[in-house]
Amino acid sequence: MSPSKTHIFLIGATGYIGGSVLTRLQSHASANTFDITALVRSAEKAKVLQEKFGVKTVVGSNEDLDKLEALSEQSHVVFSCADADNLPAIEAILRGLRKRHASIGDLPILIHTSGTGEIATPAKGMFASDTIYSDTDVEQIKSIPPTALHRDVDLAIVAADEQGYARTHIILPSTIYGQAKGPLFDAGVSNPFSIQIPNLIRASIGRKQGGVVGQGKAIWPDVHIDDVSDLYIVLFDAITTNPEGVGHGFEGFYFGENGEHTWYDISKAISKALVELGVGGTDEPTSFTDEELAKYWGSVDAGNYSGTNSRCRANRSRSIGWKPKYTTADMLVSIKPEVALLWEKAQKEGGVQLSTSRLHFKKFDGSSMEPTTKSSK
Repeated sequence: MSPSKTHIFLIGATGYIGGSVLTRLQSHASANTFDITALVRSAEKAKVLQEKFGVKTVVGSNEDLDKLEALSEQSHVVFSCADADNLPAIEAILRGLRKRHASIGDLPILIHTSGTGEIATPAKGMFASDTIYSDTDVEQIKSIPPTALHRDVDLAIVAADEQGYARTHIILPSTIYGQAKGPLFDAGVSNPFSIQIPNLIRASIGRKQGGVVGQGKAIWPDVHIDDVSDLYIVLFDAITTNPEGVGHGFEGFYFGENGEHTWYDISKAISKALVELGVGGTDEPTSFTDEELAKYWGSVDAGNYSGTNSRCRANRSRSIGWKPKYTTADMLVSIKPEVALLWEKAQKEGGVQLSTSRLHFKKFDGSSMEPTTKSSK
């Protein structure tokens, strides 16, 4: 007898995180038991996904609320990897899961992508915060202000869990780095690059000098794309193996981090790379002016986000068997080749492309990695 299929709906398959998660699902030991459907904006990419990779596709976006609702209702597991701040989209997904629970009685699973921007606090790069969040400290997680970045979406997701019609789990990646690799990326279907560090590199290339917000003293965690995509699969496996033993709702926040860095650390590595590549400047980063923050990030406030504090420990993530391999030292080593790649691209394009940072300044934490038609990522 053939095994029953697990119906999975994945949003963000053409993105950085979503493409990495889909790659893991396709190489999973139980891949032959998965029936995966992806919502994809591009009809061309949808065709490649379906014909070359055997993924069912529906052409649409997170603005197509009826499609989100219907596809969620048809799925036992939903991976939401496309937008951490689209409340109408998540409400449509939750309506679909509620309908599924009411009609067939199962308890559908939602694994949503948020980000550690949710715990970020202003510093303008001038100081490091002593506050460190743990994903096992439920009261601390509950204390995050409702006005925090991504929080309205995350609270709606927790409410669904508390109402009992879905089991919800929220992954909060930090500064994601590294080039995503695999067949989906080789085929040009999914975006292989992150946002946060590349934005700082682009701004530094634009001024031909490594830049930093303030003095770069504020601290963020970091995580490699391979490690964070592994976290999704470790969580998925834990849920499907022992659903009662895996934290959900307010006990279902899972940080993605394996070390932390100051913003200065990143800017220093960018500065050194620019000097070694002959682009210009000195190997010591200089502070961005307000005019430069507005130029490269769209506004001063958006630029100052690269000087916030966001500190956490992924204790719950590790408790379910997640074992990240890459460290902050690996992140710093990865910067020079990324600088070289973006410098080469800027030369070919005749200048620095600013659209990415302006469109996505709210999502530097990696919470939304799906490219848009207006963004080169």
